[in-house]
Amino acid sequence: MSIITLTTDYGLKDHFVGALKGKILSEHYEAKIIDISHEIDPFNTAEASYIISASYASFPKGTVHLIGVDMEANKENRHIVMQWNDHYFIAADNGILSMLSQKIIPQKIVAINIHGLLPTGAADLDVFVKVACHISKGGLMNVIGKEISAIKEVTHLHSVTAADGNSIKGNVIYIDHFGNVVTNISKKQFIEVAKGRPYEIELKTKNIKTILPSYSAVAISDKYPIKSYEGEKLAIFNEAGFLEIAIFRSNPATTGCAASLLGLNHRSIINIVFGTVKI
Repeated sequence: MSIITLTTDYGLKDHFVGALKGKILSEHYEAKIIDISHEIDPFNTAEASYIISASYASFPKGTVHLIGVDMEANKENRHIVMQWNDHYFIAADNGILSMLSQKIIPQKIVAINIHGLLPTGAADLDVFVKVACHISKGGLMNVIGKEISAIKEVTHLHSVTAADGNSIKGNVIYIDHFGNVVTNISKKQFIEVAKGRPYEIELKTKNIKTILPSYSAVAISDKYPIKSYEGEKLAIFNEAGFLEIAIFRSNPATTGCAASLLGLNHRSIINIVFGTVKI
């Protein structure tokens, strides 16, 4: 059974998500539809990019990922399909897929050109549905588009290593349900730049000098129960491989969280500064 995942900024109040699923089933009744998220901040391509990057690998090879965020075709954003790591991603060429393509070179990219073949009045969503169902049924990408060699890159999705190699400058790209703050600084980049040197993650409050292997590792002493460490700030590399700043066992609705207590918002700058190794 073929799988089509959905990631959108539609929310759940309106009819859009239900209508989208109905369109898919009308086109491909045997498709298995899986929701990844419909709560992406409206038009937030960085957030959508992170969610896709963090979730796609949980699905079998051959899965089709339909991304309905800032999806309107216009003079700047064409519709594309990207085959990447044996998965298929359908999106507007607005930078959403650039976080993936910086890790692994795409196997194939096509610019969708079937718009004129759909009934008059067909929406951008109808194009995505038609393409998703075509690929899900085993259809070839070349049938629905012209092969291209590159997609749009968005610089704010990428962290930057300083020319002298002594710092990494990144940004907050996602704030999760717990108020934990995810940055675009990858573990891979950190290891390559750090080279065993001491470091500090610069914050408005006291800097963080150690990236922990897990949240609970904040409890550094056996003399005190884990509960006594609630409210401590910490940093880890999350399952998606990106630097995350958190408050241990935070609750945004009551005690606060990393975003609120540390004054971090979407696109806030995060700097890691490296020192010299003492001999």
